[in-house]
Amino acid sequence: MGKRVLIVLIVMLFTKAEAQTSAFETIDNLIELGRYKIALQKLKSLPSSFEKETRMAKLFDVLDDHNKAILHYKKALAIKEDYKTKIKLGKSLLKEKRIKEVVTLYEEICEKDPDNLIAKYTLGKRYLQLRKYEKAKTIFKDLIKKDGENPNYYYQLALTMPQYKKIFKRIDNYLIAYKLDNSHFKSIEKLAKGFTTIKDRDSAMLFVNKGLKLRPDHIDLNRLKINRFFAKKKYDKSIALLNHIDSVQPNERYTHIMLGRCYFNLENYDEAEKHFKLASNLDDEDFKSSIYLGDIAMIKKDTRKAMFHYFSGTSRGKRKRDRAYMGLANVFTEMKKPKKVLEAYKDAVDENYKNYKAFFGLAKQSDLYYKDKKIGYKLYKRYQERFTGKDTIADNYIKSRLKDIKKEYFLKGEEIE
Repeated sequence: MGKRVLIVLIVMLFTKAEAQTSAFETIDNLIELGRYKIALQKLKSLPSSFEKETRMAKLFDVLDDHNKAILHYKKALAIKEDYKTKIKLGKSLLKEKRIKEVVTLYEEICEKDPDNLIAKYTLGKRYLQLRKYEKAKTIFKDLIKKDGENPNYYYQLALTMPQYKKIFKRIDNYLIAYKLDNSHFKSIEKLAKGFTTIKDRDSAMLFVNKGLKLRPDHIDLNRLKINRFFAKKKYDKSIALLNHIDSVQPNERYTHIMLGRCYFNLENYDEAEKHFKLASNLDDEDFKSSIYLGDIAMIKKDTRKAMFHYFSGTSRGKRKRDRAYMGLANVFTEMKKPKKVLEAYKDAVDENYKNYKAFFGLAKQSDLYYKDKKIGYKLYKRYQERFTGKDTIADNYIKSRLKDIKKEYFLKGEEIE
């Protein structure tokens, strides 16, 4: 009797398992055919099991509902420890940017399987995201010991040293990555920017050109090349590249302000004006375009328009706007408003006390405006203390005026110092 009962139980369990297997095969077929809704309904009707929960998780991952996928991967792992499921859970956590949970999970994986280089690489990159640079550095150094031919390990190792003083160490690691794979674009881009930072312009352009061969439309590398052409006064070449990046990524402030500057230096003021206006419209904080527009108006002898643009430059942005105030001083000089000239130079100096041109303008205008020449004299002396050597013409003018003012007061029977 007992043997018969045991046989019946075994048959029942086998039949139940066979039925579940058949159900999962049906569900898998539905998923392959894209019948997600039906597959989900069938899965929900089944009792909880590792197979059910992993399929539910996979289904929600496909539907980009990663939070539900995470929930079901965790349920599956509660039923059974499984390495592949942990990796899938990690990927879903990454998609939801739950970085701290990813780190905890991958620390556990790496502890149990220290030879899993992919898991270690993933953990190292997550440490970087959390700015745990020393932990990341330890991992990437270990990966290099185990596989010194992988350029990504050197690239990531460089990222663990973000401090400016370590720029040469970063460059060394980017160079190793590049030597291992001379199409490793990320390293090429970093080398172009790194050599630009340390002002090794020839090396910078070498890697800029290598990068642009691989990705001709790359905006940042094109900008580095544009800046180099501009510095060398090759404005036509800058314009050609600026028009190219404008076709790739239209209506960027950088593009229009640089086109404006190129045309301004080529004395094509109409084109310059067009691009400075576009740049100004793209950024409410852009006071530099207003200053250039003011300069163009002054060149065209339109003092009213120049005053409008310079005033606009003084009210935009939070950075130093001394150039705008100096532009206003020039406008008021043309309009023969000496008090306004003086006020504009005072504002320029208040905005940027390091601007020696503004300070010279203030001293000279004070000398011209006030009957009491001691005011201008004191400002000239302060200029000499702070800015001698910056501008030979200003230095000579001040020496001459100090001598004349001293002589004038001496003849009145007064000493001045």
